[in-house]
Amino acid sequence: MKAFSTFVMVFLMSFTLFAQIDKDLVKTEKVGDLQKVTMFYESGELHQMGYIKNDKLHGEWESFDREGNNLAKANYKNGKKVGQWMFWNNGKLSIVDYDENKIVQVKTFVEEGTQVVSN
Repeated sequence: MKAFSTFVMVFLMSFTLFAQIDKDLVKTEKVGDLQKVTMFYESGELHQMGYIKNDKLHGEWESFDREGNNLAKANYKNGKKVGQWMFWNNGKLSIVDYDENKIVQVKTFVEEGTQVVSN
């Protein structure tokens, strides 16, 4: 659980750091009343993408490793963590349900052969 908590903190902190990243690694575009933000690794691969509304994280955010595999999917509403978040780490899928920034439930699934088992 400590590794999972560390991963979550790194994931969340990376959102606050994107303003300090080289401008070539962060692309923004207006989509309706939202600002779409796309961040890239130094080598050019997609790192994260999501939306900002009124200077707050809003809607779905996704994070990827350098090979393009999902690391996390997160949901925000006006800067608050909401809905279902998913984290992939070493063959495990953790699903965290949020309501207004509060964790409601955590489920972890592990792939064992051809079966997915809940821990």
